[in-house]
Amino acid sequence: MTGRILLTGATGSLGRRVYERAASAGWLVVGTYFAQRAETGDEQLDVRDPAAVRRIIERVRPDVLIHAASGRDRDDWRTTADGAAYVAVAATAAGVRLVHVSSDAVFSGRDVYYDEDALPDPVNRYGAAKAAAETAVRAVAPDAAVVRTSLILGDGRGGHELLTHGLVSGRLRGALFTDEIRTPVHVDDLADALLELAGNGYRGVLNVAGADAVSRYDLGVLVALRDGLDPAAVPAARLADFGVARPGDVRLRLDRAVSLLRTRLRGAREFLAAGPGPDAARASANRGGDGS
Repeated sequence: MTGRILLTGATGSLGRRVYERAASAGWLVVGTYFAQRAETGDEQLDVRDPAAVRRIIERVRPDVLIHAASGRDRDDWRTTADGAAYVAVAATAAGVRLVHVSSDAVFSGRDVYYDEDALPDPVNRYGAAKAAAETAVRAVAPDAAVVRTSLILGDGRGGHELLTHGLVSGRLRGALFTDEIRTPVHVDDLADALLELAGNGYRGVLNVAGADAVSRYDLGVLVALRDGLDPAAVPAARLADFGVARPGDVRLRLDRAVSLLRTRLRGAREFLAAGPGPDAARASANRGGDGS
């Protein structure tokens, strides 16, 4: 299926890849941005403004709305939670298919393994906002696909890649946690899965993440090895060392996604061992080889 997609958050790391891959697949894509326009940002939109959300849907008349926008910081409840609710209300009123991007941050890690029926039990404000967004979307738009994902990287521009380079170079202070475990996903795999869901009518929660469970520290080591950095320079710590409220061991089960999707969800050990893609190579060249 192809048609017209309205993509919120089109200038973010995930949004850029969804925009590019959707356009390549034949979709007509209209991407939104909040503050800074970019190549993939066609229309300015503040999702905290319900009237603005309604107006852009009326103007664009999309077949599908992929909601990938997120707050400018992890405490931005109005964007993460309220904005998702406004998007769901407006999409439902217009009869538009909704694909909503959520997060494994809705879980504490106490149960370790989480399938689509697992109930959220967040441990911080960001996780609570993402859980509230899920609740709103599922209540208002029961036909929507709610995609729970994990750490997103792979093209050299993911947050964990930038963090690893910053820590190794000394530009940033801190450490990567050895006991904070996730199922990282390649940004291209996630983008392709979202586009599949745009066209296949799946409704409800779907876990879309990577095949490997990896700690943030081990993920940083893999990024360092891929990018020619010294893996011994990746700083390590445990969550208790910093006293932060973050989920510990959260592993999304992928059985349903594997049976439903054509997109193969690779593990971090596979896609990072394959080396950086052309985007990462260009970005590294633009930085003189220092950073990702």
